[in-house]
This record gives sequence, C-alpha cells and structure tokens, in this order.
Amino acid sequence: MKPKLKMRLGDLLVQEQIISESQLTQALSEQRNTGKKLGRTLIDLNSLSEEQLLRFLSQQLNIPFIDISRRPIPAEVVNLLPEVQARRFRALVVEDNGESVLVAMSDPADLQAMDNLEVLLTPKVMEIAVVTEQQLLDAFDNLYRRTDEIAAIAGKLEEEYAADDQFDLASLTDGDSDNETTVVKLLQSIFEDAVQMRASDIHIEPGEKVLRIRQRIDGQLHENILPEASIAAALVLRLKLMAGLDISEKRLPQDGRFHMEIKGHQIDVRMSTMPIYHGESVVMRLLDQSAGLLTLNETGMPPEILSRVRKQIKRPHGMLLVTGPTGSGKTTTLYGVLSELNTADRKIITVEDPVEYQLPRINQVQVNHKIGLDFSNVLRTTLRQDPDIIMVGEMRDQETVEIGLRGALTGHFVLSTLHTNDAVTSALRLLDMGAASYLVASALRVIIAQRLVRRVCQNCSREYHLTAQDRVWMDSVSQQDFSQATFKIGAGCQSCNGSGYRGRIGVFEILELDDAMIDAMRTGNPQDFARAAHESPNFTPLAVSAMKYLAEGMTTIEEVAKLVEDVSESQVALSTDMANQELPEA
Repeated sequence: MKPKLKMRLGDLLVQEQIISESQLTQALSEQRNTGKKLGRTLIDLNSLSEEQLLRFLSQQLNIPFIDISRRPIPAEVVNLLPEVQARRFRALVVEDNGESVLVAMSDPADLQAMDNLEVLLTPKVMEIAVVTEQQLLDAFDNLYRRTDEIAAIAGKLEEEYAADDQFDLASLTDGDSDNETTVVKLLQSIFEDAVQMRASDIHIEPGEKVLRIRQRIDGQLHENILPEASIAAALVLRLKLMAGLDISEKRLPQDGRFHMEIKGHQIDVRMSTMPIYHGESVVMRLLDQSAGLLTLNETGMPPEILSRVRKQIKRPHGMLLVTGPTGSGKTTTLYGVLSELNTADRKIITVEDPVEYQLPRINQVQVNHKIGLDFSNVLRTTLRQDPDIIMVGEMRDQETVEIGLRGALTGHFVLSTLHTNDAVTSALRLLDMGAASYLVASALRVIIAQRLVRRVCQNCSREYHLTAQDRVWMDSVSQQDFSQATFKIGAGCQSCNGSGYRGRIGVFEILELDDAMIDAMRTGNPQDFARAAHESPNFTPLAVSAMKYLAEGMTTIEEVAKLVEDVSESQVALSTDMANQELPEA
C-alpha cells in the first residue's frame, strides 16, 4: 500500500490550523536555501514538533503511528532490508506477515523512497507505519549488529588460508595480499560492532576449535563464538602491526596502543597481548577521544559530595585518593578534577601508565618500565620540577606511596588512585603497603571511593514489587525508610539489547579525615580508625548511597547486592591481613 496526500503538506497543515500562513512562507523560504524537506524544515524552525507532524500524517494517510522502542523485532525480519538501504530510506521492517511486511518510516510522504522499498521487498506487499526518526536511528544501531557480517568474513578468511598451502603469516606485513584485505575487513567489522554497542573492551580469545570475540558492555561480557579458530593468528598479527609491537615475539606479554576513526568516533585503543595455550589472547580498551573529557559536573557525583570535593581540591597541599576496583571510573574522576584545577597559575605534572587523555598545559609523563622510568623514579624528578599539583596514576608500591606522601607534606597537592573497594580500607591499605603511619596521618586529607552500577533501561523500565526476602536483605544493609520508594526493573528491549540495563551510574562515598581519624592513623590502630570513620557524621558508606539509587528506581537490588558483597569481602580480607602483621609507625 502506497498512501498519498491529496494536497501539498504545507497547505494541509495550514488548513488544519497546525501552522500559520506566515510559518509556511518562512519554511518555504528556508527550504529553498537548505534543500531540506518541508516537514524537517518546519521542525527545525520550531513551528511544530516531530510527533505533531507524524501524528498528523498518520491521520491524513490513514496509517498507524507506532512506538518501536519496546517492540521485539527478530533479526530475520530486520534483515529483509539491508542496513545500507534502511539508513538511506529511513525505513525498518518491523513485521513479516508472510505475504506482506510492515515497514516503519520516518517520512511516509516520501514517494520516491517507497518506490525503491517496494522493489527491494518484492514479492512481499509493503504496508506502512509512521515512527519518529530518533527511534529509527536508535533501532538501526541496536538491531543491525555486525555478528553475521563478522561470521561471513571470518569464513572467507579461513577459506583463503585453506586454499594457500604455502601461506605465511609474515606475508600480511606487505599489505597487498587478499588475506590482508580480508583481515582488515574483519577487524573493521569487529570494531564497528563494538562502537555501535558502546563496548568499553574487546577480548579476542583463541580456543582449540573456536575463536571467541567478547565485548564488555556496561561492565558485562557478551560473547560471540566463531568456529574459524585458525584465523586467530592472523588477527593477532595484524593488531600487533597496528600497535607497533614485536610480531615475532609470541612467548611474552606485550602492551601497545593505536588510534583509529570508527563511524565518526576518534577511538584510542589500548592493547594487551598474553600468551595462552592455544595462541595469544588480546584485550583492547576502547577510549572515545571524540566524546571529550568529563568535567566534575558530568561525573555523576551527587551535589552534596561534589561541593565537598570542590572544597577539598582547593587545598594548597595534602593528598587526595580516588579508589575503587578496575573499571570503576577512577581515572575519569581524576581527569575531571585536573580539568577544574588546570589554570594558568598552576603547574601540574602527571605520572601515568598509560597517558589516556592528552590535556593542554599539563605536563604528562608516560611511565616506561623497560628503561627504568617507573612511578617512583619519575616522581622523584617531578618534585624537582616546581609543581603545584602532582597526579600519580596509581599507588603501586611502598616507595611510590612514601614519595607521594612526602610530596604532599612539602607543599604539593597530590592526587592518585588505589585499587581498593571503599574509602576506609583505602586508608588502611597505605599502612598495609608499608607506609609509616605518621606520614599517612600527616599527608592524607580526603578519599573518594567509587563504583559503577548498571542503570535500569529507561525505555523498558517497569515497577518492581519487593519480595519478603528483598525487604529482609534491605533492612540488614540500611535502616532507611523505603515505604514511599518506587522500585524499577528493566523488562528488556532493543535499546538495552534485552538486558534490562542501559548505561551505568557512579556510586560515591567521600571520607574527609578529621582529628579522631588522624589520631587513630598516627598510632597505627586500624580498628580505631575504622570506628572513627563510621562514626563521622559526614560519612555515608557506599552501600547506603547505592540504596538511594535503588529507592529512586535508577538501579536494581541485583546490582546493589553485588556492590555490598564486594565491599564486605574486601573489608574482611584487609582486616585479616592487618591483624597478622606489625604496622610501621614513626
């Protein structure tokens, strides 16, 4: 069915008093300059909203206006129309009814697009529905995965290898062979799929009979298994060339990085290789440089914590620690602090491994262990460079910790990270690493602990009714009153890839050392320090902060329970370790 308007769109809109004659005249004048369609021009001029226009067209053309955001659409239905054509004509097949298909379009008045779609979908009869353009664009990214494309290219690559009895992996280095072209296409599809799905990491893991390609999305790994295990070596070799690594070395781990543009995104790739039983495992961290650095306002800190952090970073000296496990957003928070402190009257030096984002005016040093340029050596030199602020990527050993603490005592403001699960255990971990208790007590001023929990997908969220077991668990964690809270859970939709979660949100706690904590730290008494911290009126533990997000419907009991369990385990482990050793004192 090809619906047609009986009058021109602009005249119809004026006749129905949706827009005025002057608005139509203005739009027609603007259209002559831009070449855009009249409907889009009216929307851009704020003469009407996109939904108003589409509902009007739906009535005039007697076709349905639908919401596809929560609609489950099978992959075989979507693939009836190739992605290139779907994006070109702003159309998506959403139903296959045997002899006919339902096609969602953002511009049902585009007769030329409908003519082309009818040819592409022949012999099926095409029925039209109206949908917003943003929903279409989101659906394209969520539904047109590269999984089939990756599998097809992997199969072709394996066939090319099988047909070449004399194949040598070194031939890939010349860049002219058919094998090389196919490898590049495969890697391009893998990266495009990862960026499309907002993956933070790509894992390439060769097995005995299969090749696993896994993506970490919102902290969770999603697996794609390819039966072409023999192509793993070619992929690893090509990636090593891109990262400038030694392609002949397969027995030792290597680290490198490279830069590439993927679908308009400037992606910095940090790559690590490790020899495993069936070849080499590769893990790549994807850093989207085009997204820019987050400011402190954009890190997701609650306003109350944000104001306290801003007050603390105005100190002329002392140490600020940002703590949490790997992947909890520590570096993002530190860069947010640095961007706020980065003014012309301050000298800032960073010591990082690796340098993740390049910042103007800041002197950034890349650690290089191969030549002895490690954290402690660079930090000694840094103190002689007359800095106001020093950022140390990570406190990894006793020597680095002590140099950082002494720097904080001698007129410098020192920022760093530590791999612990909460703020209280972070302060005690410095003692556990061998730092003198008087140094920690004199230099450490504030600790920010953070974790990331998955956010309930706003597109498919629905109310969740607590069970009796849920309520017992919540009462054991927090004494908050949840009687007025509305709990949410994601049902699963195309926007969240069926997971019920989309994106993550930061959970923060801030520990500002007061006199009671400093006295306990100076005597090296971990129990007194922990007690003083938890008795501080300004201290809100991570678990309690996470429960607030739960009560606001932003995350789920499952996510909060994982956070609480991890924090509890780390506290027990550290208490046991410290009870079995003598702590260094003054």
